[in-house]
Amino acid sequence: MKGIRQLADYLDISIGTVSRALNGKPDVNEETRQRVLEAAEKLGYVANQAGRSLRKGATGIIGFMMQTGHDTTGQGDSFFMRVFDGVQTVLARHKLDLVALLCSSEEDPDAYLKRIVARGFADGIILSATRFQDARFDLLYKTKIPFITLGRSQTDVGQPWYDLDFEGMADMALERLVANGHKKIAISRPYGEINLGHVFENHCRVVLARHGLELAQQHVYRSSPNEAGGYAVAQAVLSTRDRPSAIVLLNEATVVGFYRGLQEAGLKPGRDMAVLGQYSPQAQFLHPVLTCFRPDLRSLGIGLAESLLATMPDFAQHYPKAVRRQLWPMTLIEGESG
Repeated sequence: MKGIRQLADYLDISIGTVSRALNGKPDVNEETRQRVLEAAEKLGYVANQAGRSLRKGATGIIGFMMQTGHDTTGQGDSFFMRVFDGVQTVLARHKLDLVALLCSSEEDPDAYLKRIVARGFADGIILSATRFQDARFDLLYKTKIPFITLGRSQTDVGQPWYDLDFEGMADMALERLVANGHKKIAISRPYGEINLGHVFENHCRVVLARHGLELAQQHVYRSSPNEAGGYAVAQAVLSTRDRPSAIVLLNEATVVGFYRGLQEAGLKPGRDMAVLGQYSPQAQFLHPVLTCFRPDLRSLGIGLAESLLATMPDFAQHYPKAVRRQLWPMTLIEGESG
């Protein structure tokens, strides 16, 4: 048994009645509805999702656009897997599916998204890797596709967003380091125009200024968001004449490489240089134990999905209290590195 016509023939009722029963329409009596549902289960009825989607003008898919490539994902970044789990938990309530839209780091993300939009591939979009100025926001706004961003931008079309609280991370990290006597503090941030780097660096300057200190430009290290990038930052720090006594690493994957770079030079995190970073599953194997910031990424994914569905007419009634915009907190995990 494959389709609705065969099911209708088996029951000797019209295709229209079978369709209305399967879709829970109120004009079908309960006895008929039960007959249809029982027969569908018995005979292995499979709905033609493509046809149903075409008739409803919907795909049942939510797309999550992210950048890929060795320089972006390194040796396997688990950040998005934890977010995905939360997002799909919500989508499953409504029989929706999450599909990762993988834009190569060698392709222009604006052109990639235009292609996805032109194909009508998804009912809603979650954008990540938001840039300081991001043309993708305007594209989705003009085409009226519901979307939410994981990250902020100077480009703002009124869309909902969630972002990690990088200002809060800067506050906690630098206040801690200054209180411990550090005056030469460095940070690392990603290459390019990813907005989180701007947010973090700018707020670090604000925090240090409260104490009459400055973030020296030579102490702002750019890196790829992976282990190799962290190792390169360590090499750069070690070759600096005016070496900082502490560093805050913005990306979770860079910490492992940075530790290795220090230890190869005979230096110990927490003793010879204070090191603070973001939590990653690999961080639990570092020695000394990393002092780090940990967000609840699965719950972040749940919030992203609920806030996106709250903007979509078919699902908005389920999420009347969804938060439109939120800075997502990170918990300080005490360690031995700084």
